[in-house]
Amino acid sequence: MSVHGTVVDLRAGDYQATVGQVGATLLSLTHDGHRLVDPVPADRLDDDAWRGRTLVPWPNRVVGGRYEAGGTAYHLPVNEPETGAALHGLAAFQRWELTGSSPTGATWELELPASYGYPFQVRCTVAYMLDADSGLSITVSGTNTGAESAPFGASTHPYLTCDGRSLDECRVSLPAGSVLLTDERSSPTEVVPAAQVGIDPDGPTTLRGLSVDHAFTGLPTPWAVELTHPGSPGVRLDSDAPWVQLYTGERIGRTAAAVEPMTCPPDAFNRDPDGVLLAPGATRTLTLRISAS
Repeated sequence: MSVHGTVVDLRAGDYQATVGQVGATLLSLTHDGHRLVDPVPADRLDDDAWRGRTLVPWPNRVVGGRYEAGGTAYHLPVNEPETGAALHGLAAFQRWELTGSSPTGATWELELPASYGYPFQVRCTVAYMLDADSGLSITVSGTNTGAESAPFGASTHPYLTCDGRSLDECRVSLPAGSVLLTDERSSPTEVVPAAQVGIDPDGPTTLRGLSVDHAFTGLPTPWAVELTHPGSPGVRLDSDAPWVQLYTGERIGRTAAAVEPMTCPPDAFNRDPDGVLLAPGATRTLTLRISAS
């Protein structure tokens, strides 16, 4: 069996996608044979780049792996030793259950196991649906099935690419007014204008020589991030999430940029503990679409 578990192939018109059971992961997406996301290797893990994986019950990081909920302090496993943070949730390497599939869609579900660091009951689902005209829609949701309010945030981690072209030859359009700065350990500090990290919110930004790994906000509703190249098809991601992380892919050779819509900011369990609480019976949903441009 693949390291990705069960793999489902989807097709609609000129679009093709593959999604995997482990992490409910987007493994590949092409349009007319051109890559729109950096593909995940078929026979090994993804070199610590989190390609395509589902990030619940929190995206980004919990600084120090520590937070409080309901007056109780919790400690999460630290999986990023260089920063001392708990990174990208608890479900990215879990085996999700395939609850529905068709030639154009697949739905995965995970009853997130309660743990000492996260003793809450949340049912998570990820639905992929491919459309010949509009591309791939992704819906990530979490429903609190327990009796206590649970902190919950969601994201997904696709790496957008112009068919594998170097980012130094690409431009990105990101209409965000603000960016969350970080310190030397990648912990968030303050929100400042997006231009301070080199992103022009009013027009395309040339990525040559520009290194970014930040969360952006101050976005219109809805918004779109577009990656373009003068000699290759472009790619676009649409969402209405309040935050988006942009990472210029240094770990994978700058051939793709991670664009991660997020329902909450980095370290939200500490920075916005009330805002991330999900009441018993409530559902929080993230929606996005990836398409050729």
